[in-house]
Amino acid sequence: MFNPEHPPEIIAQRWLNSDKKRTLKAEKGKVIVIAIWQLECPGSQKFGLPQAMRLRRAFEEDEVAVFGLHMPFEKFAEQTPDKVEAYLNENEITIPVALDKPNGEELPETMKAYELQGTPALLIFDRQGRLRRHYLGAVDDLRLGAEVMGLLIEDKDSPREMAIAIEHKLGAALVDPEAHHHHEHGEACGCGHDHGHDHDHQHEHDQGAAHGEPGHVHGPGCKH
Repeated sequence: MFNPEHPPEIIAQRWLNSDKKRTLKAEKGKVIVIAIWQLECPGSQKFGLPQAMRLRRAFEEDEVAVFGLHMPFEKFAEQTPDKVEAYLNENEITIPVALDKPNGEELPETMKAYELQGTPALLIFDRQGRLRRHYLGAVDDLRLGAEVMGLLIEDKDSPREMAIAIEHKLGAALVDPEAHHHHEHGEACGCGHDHGHDHDHQHEHDQGAAHGEPGHVHGPGCKH
């Protein structure tokens, strides 16, 4: 069962824009944001990667780590490592990008490990390495920036009570534009995950790219 308190490492066949392998463990102490995308996903090109670059420019690298994860689950011949690298160079995407490791089946390794549903998506980890947000679809810049700032306020060894207090403040201050798509996981959750975890880790499914305009969702309701 996936445990957001101890999330798995990114399983990459190789890294682009980096001279070394990047790991969540090595970045512990920072807030980590991972933009998940596909070359053949219009939403990734319109929302995910440009936003990741804006985030990279907005925060110091010793406080916030911003990575990309190329996660192809379709059209594999059009999304080879060489084509991904060429796209990054042509569009001046300079953040480190992991290429999700194929496993000989339809879904690559990190996608399976994190039970991810499609692209574009965002994973946000706190300073202690816990997964605190999983967004599927486009996320507003102001909302993302506010949530990153909220996690930066927490110390590297903050007690759980501080995390819960900050979550409450974020929840009270931020307006959810798609409240009918926003939920917290629990026993009755019907979105295909069974995390069984504390309320300081949320999954948010936003309208737009997450719902087929123009993103890509993998599963029974797949829109690609």
